[in-house]
Amino acid sequence: MTAELQTALLLLLLLEIKHLFADFFLQTPRMLSGRGQYAHLGRAQHAGLHAVFSVCALLICGAPLVFVVILCLAELVVHYHIDWAKGVHSDKTGYTPTDPGYWRAFGIDQLLHQLTYIAMVWAWAVFTL
Repeated sequence: MTAELQTALLLLLLLEIKHLFADFFLQTPRMLSGRGQYAHLGRAQHAGLHAVFSVCALLICGAPLVFVVILCLAELVVHYHIDWAKGVHSDKTGYTPTDPGYWRAFGIDQLLHQLTYIAMVWAWAVFTL
């Protein structure tokens, strides 16, 4: 296995670990409230937390600082909008964890975040190797 592939897998692993913590362990009540509002401080804080942890992951993997800042700002914007869209959907449908529609929306939300991480690893490979 090449060093580049090892680093790409390490980066993906670090992004997955940060996702676990930022999405499931470190959300505050402010981050969880008002998800369907567009301009929402809690959602901005949540997306910012993801971006800060991604900065750490990318720096650990040796990415250049300018690249890291640009990529993580893009992630912040994408993450914010994925969560906002899910919040709007949740507000419109009123689904709860007992509804299959809740779990479909949750799954789509998580898939979009995972695809974001794949895109980030791709960008790292294309622009830093």
